[in-house]
Amino acid sequence: MKKTLIFTVVAAGAAALLLSQTFTYVGAAKCAICHKTESQGRQYPIWQASKHSQSFAALSSAQAAEIAKSANIQNPAESPDCLKCHAPLYEKAAELKSDGVTCEVCHGPGSEYKKLNIMKDRSLAKQNGLIVYESEDAVKKQCLSCHANAHGKTFDFAAAVEKIAHNKPAQ
Repeated sequence: MKKTLIFTVVAAGAAALLLSQTFTYVGAAKCAICHKTESQGRQYPIWQASKHSQSFAALSSAQAAEIAKSANIQNPAESPDCLKCHAPLYEKAAELKSDGVTCEVCHGPGSEYKKLNIMKDRSLAKQNGLIVYESEDAVKKQCLSCHANAHGKTFDFAAAVEKIAHNKPAQ
């Protein structure tokens, strides 16, 4: 009876610790350590070549200045209205603002799932903060959080997903 009680208390404590754990953002450079190779699907180079990696820098363009002016925004690179999509981590991880739309914007803060032994076990990675989309509709919903009629442009989900597809090849 005493052993069962001790086990229950320890298990409950471990579960509470895991549930109360605060995951933190580590930045795309940490993801690149493993996710740049051909065998891993070249996820990092795909992101680097995408507009997502340049989304914050785009806020300093002449086009951004024009869009901001029409919306009565002084500085798009400092405006929460612009940053929420061009640098979505600006409040949670200000040091990553210039990275734009990083891996962790879609896949969650990587502090705990970035460890190799955890990443090798998808279920364990998800328990440690990795967001995995179980359907195309779930991916689309995430994309539309910023791309739904952004700046009056129509969003072609199928074409956009093809541009940023970054699946790991079958082993």
